[in-house]
Amino acid sequence: MRIFFVAFFFLLLYLKNVEAIILITVILLILDYKRMVKRSKRVVVSIFLFNLGVSVGYVLMGYIKGFNPWGYVLYINLKVFLMTYFVFWFFENVNVIEFFSFSKDLSYLMTMTLSQIFSYKKTFEDFRMAFKARVVSIRDKEKDFIANTFKFFFKKAMNDSKERALAMRARGFFDSEK
Repeated sequence: MRIFFVAFFFLLLYLKNVEAIILITVILLILDYKRMVKRSKRVVVSIFLFNLGVSVGYVLMGYIKGFNPWGYVLYINLKVFLMTYFVFWFFENVNVIEFFSFSKDLSYLMTMTLSQIFSYKKTFEDFRMAFKARVVSIRDKEKDFIANTFKFFFKKAMNDSKERALAMRARGFFDSEK
């Protein structure tokens, strides 16, 4: 099963033809018809700003340089949608820890990574809930909240990275003589 997912991912990366991307997108959406609409909405929301920025920039460059940008804009937007849809689908259907279980080191790294993600997510949710509970006029203090939260997570990430590096060195992940 691992080989299928990896091969399919690299097939998606390799696709250069708009018609092939449309065909694969339609097939993937048909195979996933039960969750298609909900997942497609999540994908569009997550890639909208990136795709909008790239598309507008490419269209403007096309008009300035005098070439037709629409084929490439369609291609890149469909490819980003397809890749993002596949990633969402993959993480909803595959246990990532089991996927990397063939390697003790990768399994360990994945466990550490996921524990960091869930820890940071919970801390952020706690901050957000505390902010909502304590602030009457949210708009006035929102910039301060964002700045302070960013500073906190930046410092936390720096400290955590040092601790993780020491823990990984103790488990033999790095050459200890350097």
